[in-house]
Amino acid sequence: MPFSDYAFRPRLYQTTLAAVLALSACGGKEVAPPPPPEVVVIEAVQKDVPVFLEMVGQTRGSQDVEIRARVEGYLDRFFFTEGAFVRKGDRLYQIDPKPFQAALAQAKANLATADARLNQMTVTVNRLTPLVTQKAVSQQELDNALANQDATRAQVDAAQAAVDNATLDLGYTSIASPIDGVVGTTLVKAGNLVGRGESTLLTTVSQVDPILFRAGISEAEYLRIARRAEELRAARGGQKTAIQLLLADGTIHPQTGHVEAIERAVDPTTGTLAVQFTFPNPDRLLRPGQYGRARFEIEVRKDALLVPQRAVQELQNLYSLAVIGSDNKVSFRNVKVGPRVDSLWVIEEGLKPGDRVVVEGLQRIREGSTVSPKTATPDPAAGTR
Repeated sequence: MPFSDYAFRPRLYQTTLAAVLALSACGGKEVAPPPPPEVVVIEAVQKDVPVFLEMVGQTRGSQDVEIRARVEGYLDRFFFTEGAFVRKGDRLYQIDPKPFQAALAQAKANLATADARLNQMTVTVNRLTPLVTQKAVSQQELDNALANQDATRAQVDAAQAAVDNATLDLGYTSIASPIDGVVGTTLVKAGNLVGRGESTLLTTVSQVDPILFRAGISEAEYLRIARRAEELRAARGGQKTAIQLLLADGTIHPQTGHVEAIERAVDPTTGTLAVQFTFPNPDRLLRPGQYGRARFEIEVRKDALLVPQRAVQELQNLYSLAVIGSDNKVSFRNVKVGPRVDSLWVIEEGLKPGDRVVVEGLQRIREGSTVSPKTATPDPAAGTR
């Protein structure tokens, strides 16, 4: 016998002995297989569900008025609290009025001088008129007096215009809000020179009740809605479609709005059509520039099959569900999905009413494996609105 066999034989005996001892310790019984994995399932439900169209957009004031300095001068002060609500006529800014008061006084003095000269010319004309009849003075003298009277009257008109212009400029030194609305922060502080060469932008006042919401809609969605517009209007008895506004924190604006205008043409850069909605905002909760989603119902799906969105698996635009059969075995099915409704997803093809789909434990199962299903508790947030 080769030497290597003698060297290997003790190790073989040791291995065999260890196996015999192990079987003896276990009493000769086989190890039980692990229990089937536990998964949470839910039955596909069938019901009528509303289908909503959502559009992402941004709020803007129904009027956004730029407050500008219309005359040149030094800004004395501003009178409002930045970001607060102001009423129409509330004073916002004061430009130093003293130069304009002096200009107005000078214009009034020029007007008084022109009025006095006109009165003198009038007296002269009135004096010469009867003398011409009496041949005491020549007609030329009267004609000269009448010409001087007309010239002086034109000077009076020019002086009056200068007074009006000076009065207008003086009025522009006190800047008031032209509308009720929310005023922004001031862009110019007291002491700065404003209005030189251009009308300096001071701040902006936005009317926020009602407030506008502007969003874009794709061409496909627009065509879909436009073709059903008459049907939707008839279904609502001719009333305007109520629009909901979903805010950035997930809440819904308490006031419903309506479509105010649709843009004339599709934007060639984005391929979308701008739609403008208006919403009441009595509490002034909404401010210009906020993002949100406008939502409204476009149809009702009859007897739609619904499953929770977390039960749907997506891979390269293919959607599938894990379905548990009556024998508790897993089968994966490719499905065709429809619109999402809150936390649910409409399944258009590949599923039947009453099928049990896995919503939790997907990572522990595979095709054909046996599982221990546990029915999920109803989700109160899964209802449709």
